[in-house]
Amino acid sequence: MTNFFIKTDLSRKDAENIVSDTLNNCDDGELFLENSKSESIILDDEKIKSSSYSSDLGYGLRAVTGEVIAYSHSNEISKNSLKQSAKNINSTLKSKKGVYNQEIPKTNEKFYKDVNPIEKKTLDSKLELLKEINNYTRSKGTIVKQVTASLTGEHKSIEIIRCGGEVLTDIRPLVRFNVSVVLEKNGKKETGVFGIGGRQSYDEYLKNNNWKTVCDEAFRIASTNLDSKPAPAGEMQVVLGPGWPAILIHEAIGHGLEGDFNRKKTSAFHNLMGQKVASEGVTIIDDGTLHNRRGSLTIDDEGTPTEKTVLIENGILKNFMQDRLNARLMNTKSTGSGRRESYKHIVLPRMRNTMMLNGKYHQEEMIKSVTKGIFAVSFGGGQVDITSGKFVFNCTEAYEIINGKIGSPIKGATLIGDGPSILKEVSLVGNNMMLDPGIGTCGKAGQGVPVGVAQPSILINKMTVGGTQL
Repeated sequence: MTNFFIKTDLSRKDAENIVSDTLNNCDDGELFLENSKSESIILDDEKIKSSSYSSDLGYGLRAVTGEVIAYSHSNEISKNSLKQSAKNINSTLKSKKGVYNQEIPKTNEKFYKDVNPIEKKTLDSKLELLKEINNYTRSKGTIVKQVTASLTGEHKSIEIIRCGGEVLTDIRPLVRFNVSVVLEKNGKKETGVFGIGGRQSYDEYLKNNNWKTVCDEAFRIASTNLDSKPAPAGEMQVVLGPGWPAILIHEAIGHGLEGDFNRKKTSAFHNLMGQKVASEGVTIIDDGTLHNRRGSLTIDDEGTPTEKTVLIENGILKNFMQDRLNARLMNTKSTGSGRRESYKHIVLPRMRNTMMLNGKYHQEEMIKSVTKGIFAVSFGGGQVDITSGKFVFNCTEAYEIINGKIGSPIKGATLIGDGPSILKEVSLVGNNMMLDPGIGTCGKAGQGVPVGVAQPSILINKMTVGGTQL
């Protein structure tokens, strides 16, 4: 754990006193200290294209009164800098209210080890590994025209000091390994991308030549798309595969269940608490307690212990995801969902690992029940409107379903709909829940944070598919 008070004239006692003096009559707030180290190494076109390392040290001081947030941050940890931040905050919050004393429960449970993935493996060994990955993937044949492989790692230490001297700490490792392959056959080019990651060291994912599985999967996806035909268009049944397709749940439904959108009544779900919003058998949770997962947190960025939050249970809306501010204003409690990209950013209620839980059906049953539809295995980019829940998602791997059988791979399929409607069109929920491979990043209000998703296969009775078939 970083000692933030060694190479500075600011002592811990000084920091605690400034925080207490600044926040004494506020509703909430904290001093958030962060020391982050990150690296990125990219191999492309058979050579190391870039290798970068960065470190960032700083703090953010936040004070909250009512709905007003005053925030000041600096990459200089010193007595003068923190005093200046306190002064700026006091001038912003001209009138203060009473104190909001929601005590933060203590936790001794950690969901990842205090490992530094950047230092655990030498730079030379990482460079050699990327070259080996390139050679292995290119050995698959002359149709391989380009291989891009990357390793990214992060080691983040945080410390939170609250009014009264309460201190909470966390160390957060994070790695990601990605491979992209471009294939060309008969004048047609296609790309396949696959990656893995989470809150462990690189070796936990890459040892025993496990990296070959990632290369094989990227190659398989590109090969499948080489044989694809234009996607059909129209309203039809859609089977979503397990795992990564839950990104649709995350985007089209998850964001609409975040506390701030519902407090401001801009979410399609804001007035539906306790009501049936999905088909029976649909249960969606947001879980920060899964060990070593990309979206997991021991504590959130306000110091609240993470938890498993039931959002929708058997179709009934049960909870929203809350940080402390929105929980206070909505007369409920924080769900440990207060997150920020870094010390430079304010806290927002955010998702962690958003999951639809298992049902009782087999994927084969779903496929057999479809006369004409598509089987969507993986998604790329998408767009979502939080207010309406309307979305458009691009399928990166999908197949046609004809008379209960999976047919040819299809290219250019987009799924179009809105979250609230799609929830009610889910007719079968599978028993094969799978976690995503660990590569997700969620954007909101200009901030990116690592997240995870999971789901079993699901059958959606009616959905609009945009295609390229003439």
